[in-house]
Amino acid sequence: MKWLSHIALTGTIAYAVTADPLSAAAAAAGAVLPDRIEGTPQSVGWRTWRSRHRGWSHWPMLYLALIGALGCAETAPYYDPAFFSVLTWLCLGALMHIAEDAVCGKVPLLFPTQKVGIRLFTVGSLREYLFVLLCIFIVYAAQNILRI
Repeated sequence: MKWLSHIALTGTIAYAVTADPLSAAAAAAGAVLPDRIEGTPQSVGWRTWRSRHRGWSHWPMLYLALIGALGCAETAPYYDPAFFSVLTWLCLGALMHIAEDAVCGKVPLLFPTQKVGIRLFTVGSLREYLFVLLCIFIVYAAQNILRI
């Protein structure tokens, strides 16, 4: 998916779940984190970037471990709930990015070298944007149904 799609969909989901703009912003920032870690084809060269794309930076276990570590820090004297909430939503945004990439290609699952996924659309196509709009509509519809 394009970054715009990742940000829009992830931010919408996070806001629907939390009704907190800070959590939604952190998740939206995390929604581009796996790709930012890899760099761009211009910065590292096309072949290097392509060989690393959707590699360890898209491995969900990494972000799940980080969330677990953040949860363990609750008893530490330096624990700040707001700061750790932002870090947690940043990791959750990265996890949503990975799930979103799994519908337009393959991403790692249990091991960084084992990739799974389906290809519902081509990145940057009209189908991608229609898919994102449909998902956003479903999130808002579900949110309104659950509030009744």
